[in-house]
Amino acid sequence: MAAASALALAACGTAPPLRIASCEASPRPAIELSEDGRTARMELSVLTYNIEGLGWPARVSRAGDLAAIGETLARMRAAGTAPDVVLFQEMFSGPAKRAVLASGYPAVVSGPRRTTRPQGSTRSALPGKSNIRRGEIGMHLTGSGIAVASRYPVTHVDHRAFGRRSCAGIDCLANKGVMLARIAIPGVPVPVDLYNTHMNSRRAAKVPEERSLVAHGRQALEASEFVDRTHDDRFPVVFGGDFNMRHSEDRWAHFSRYQPLTLVHRVCADPASGCEVRMSWDGDEPWVDTQDLQFFADGGLVKIRPIRVEAMFDGSHAMPRLSDHDGFAVTYELRWPAGTVRDGGCP
Repeated sequence: MAAASALALAACGTAPPLRIASCEASPRPAIELSEDGRTARMELSVLTYNIEGLGWPARVSRAGDLAAIGETLARMRAAGTAPDVVLFQEMFSGPAKRAVLASGYPAVVSGPRRTTRPQGSTRSALPGKSNIRRGEIGMHLTGSGIAVASRYPVTHVDHRAFGRRSCAGIDCLANKGVMLARIAIPGVPVPVDLYNTHMNSRRAAKVPEERSLVAHGRQALEASEFVDRTHDDRFPVVFGGDFNMRHSEDRWAHFSRYQPLTLVHRVCADPASGCEVRMSWDGDEPWVDTQDLQFFADGGLVKIRPIRVEAMFDGSHAMPRLSDHDGFAVTYELRWPAGTVRDGGCP
C-alpha cells in the first residue's frame, strides 16, 4: 500500500489552489485586422503539463523541481513569454499545489476534489476482480490533481469526477475526472471553453490491461458526456490533458468513438496545414507516442486553429526537464468577423 500512503500524505495540509481574476483588471491581447478590415484575429497559447506532483513515498525529492516549475513560469510571465493558459495534471502534493500558485497566473481553478461525488455512466463491474492491494479500496485519498491557470479571467467553472466503476488499480486512489474553465478574453466576441483531464493509466495502474482498458473507455464516455452538457456551441473549445493513450490502439479507438473534436497533432502533422512544428516528431502518426494531447473545435462565430506547436520543460538548454512528462504547448489563432460586439464573455 505504498501508493496509498503517498496519496494520503499528498492529500493532507494543502488546499487546492484558487485565485480569482476580475474582468476589469484583465490584460488586453494584441488583436489584428485583416487588410480588408473584415476579419479580426488574435493568438492564444495553451500548455498542457503533467508536473509529476506525487508525494512520498511514490516520489522523493520532488519539491525542488516542482518549485522550479512555478518559478520558471513566473519568470516567463514577467518576460511576456509564458503560455496564456496552463492545464496542469498530477497536482497532488503540497509542493505541487504551491508550484501552481507560484506561477503567478491571476486566475487559477481546480478540478474535482477528494470529496466530489463521482458520476458514473454505468453500474456494471469491470472485468476481473477488484484488488485492495492495488489501490481499489473503495474510497479516494486525494482529489483529481487537475487545475487550470489563466492569464485571462475565468468566468465559469464546472467539473465531473469519473464514476466509481470507471477507474482501475492505483488510479482509484485519486478522484480523477474532467473540468471546464471558461475564460473571457477582452476584445473577443465570446468566451473560450477550456477542458482539462487526467485519464486512467495503463501499466502504472498495476492491474490486468483489460481491466484498465475498460475503465479508460468508461472515462472517455463520461468526459464526452460532460463536454456535451457544459459546452456552448457558440464558443470555441480546447480540450487538453494527460489522456494516457500512448501506444494503445484500443484506447484510441474507444476515445475516438465518443470524442468528435479535432486532434492538434493530426492537423499539424500535415505540411499543408500552415501549422509550425517546433518539436521533434517521429513517424506519420506522432500522436501515438505521447500521453499529452490537445483537441479543439470552432465556435459558431469565432473560429480556432493551431498555428504552432512546441515542447516545454523538455530538457533543452533554455528549458530544463522538471517532470517525467514534457509540456506540450499549442498556439491557436482565433478569428472572427470584425466589428462584432466585443464583450469577451465578461459580465
